[in-house]
Amino acid sequence: MSANVNGVSALYFLYNESLNILLDPLGIYMGEAPALLVDDLQDGAQNDRELKNGACKATATVGDKTYVIGGADDGILSIEVQIFDRNRGEWVRPTVRGIKPIWSKGLSAVPLEDKILILKKGSKPDDQIWFLEVGTQYVRQQQEYLGTEVVAWSKGVVGNAEKPVVISGPSGVGKGTLIAMLMKEFPSMFGFSVSHTTRAPRGTEKDGVHYHFTEKSIMEKEIKEGKFLEFASVHGNLYGTSVEAVELVADAGKRCILDIDVQGARSVRASSLEAIFIFVCPPSMEELEKRLRDRGTETEEQILKRLRNAEAEIEQGKSSDIFDFILYNDKLDESYERLKKLLGLDDFIATPKSGPGEIDLPIDHSVTKIDNKIIINRISSGEKEAKNLIILDVSSLNGGAPGRTRGLNFQAIGSFSNGLTGIEDLS
Repeated sequence: MSANVNGVSALYFLYNESLNILLDPLGIYMGEAPALLVDDLQDGAQNDRELKNGACKATATVGDKTYVIGGADDGILSIEVQIFDRNRGEWVRPTVRGIKPIWSKGLSAVPLEDKILILKKGSKPDDQIWFLEVGTQYVRQQQEYLGTEVVAWSKGVVGNAEKPVVISGPSGVGKGTLIAMLMKEFPSMFGFSVSHTTRAPRGTEKDGVHYHFTEKSIMEKEIKEGKFLEFASVHGNLYGTSVEAVELVADAGKRCILDIDVQGARSVRASSLEAIFIFVCPPSMEELEKRLRDRGTETEEQILKRLRNAEAEIEQGKSSDIFDFILYNDKLDESYERLKKLLGLDDFIATPKSGPGEIDLPIDHSVTKIDNKIIINRISSGEKEAKNLIILDVSSLNGGAPGRTRGLNFQAIGSFSNGLTGIEDLS
């Protein structure tokens, strides 16, 4: 006995003659053949296929590929992904980027243009919405680099975060002082990301506080996986800012400040991170030299080297298309006021800030897609529900792997018009 894997009539589960058992493409043992065939999957998504061993799967078709997403009920196994390529009539196990979500009691999959929305049932509110990216820019870059099929996980977040602020400038220009003034006036608004380094900790330095200390081989691997916004080699050690470090600042409700050099700013500009780029420039090279000498912390040789570097950095900062704004730091107080204006803080009035809302999905629900709206309908046991619908708006998504997908909006209502058109049932 063998499975027919020619074209779309191929069995979802493949028969292994040597073991005389049926094997799920995700590697989950099954004792009998299920009814689900690949040709059943051609007309969109199928959700919550629960199997006898507790495995639960959802499927979604994007283009000529059907994605099978699911895992087993062991409380530990992460959600796995398998692809059936209908053009080639074969299963493909992709390389998976990003942090895999853990198994849940059920899954719903909603195909979008270049990603699949995954709704996890029975999970905590902050762990219920994920995206499996299948054709985004990040996925295409990784596919080109690896030469294999790639998918990437990204956690969905309700609402948007303030754009990070990238501040660059030559040594001695005063950018550190300007940042310190921002942090003092707005302590709850701004935060710093914790950089990674492959050097050993010094003195009382603590991992995760002063730096994320890591092995060189690990950091090199993560750089290739696109997990770093910028990095540099200094005296044989790697230093860099990871996407996750910036996301953690946003998760805390703060706006991330990146104090990096021009080369680092160039790398961040080339990434998918949407940020505000500011170059702090001295009023003149003579004034910059005076400030460096007045600090009294460098030798003559070091001062001359910093001045040479400063000339190159200023030329790049002024002439390149990296920076959105050039801020001349002549008189400190006036420069600080200009910086606040660039960040929209010149007329800032402190008000209580509420965090993004959370979506608490009912365990039993059906899913319907209407253009860029995802209608999540509670399936009740006959009792009247006060709010039986959640409308999830995915029209303003931004970010994505290897970071978060932000820009989700939702509304909970008791009913909706029967006159809506363009409905695609994904239950």
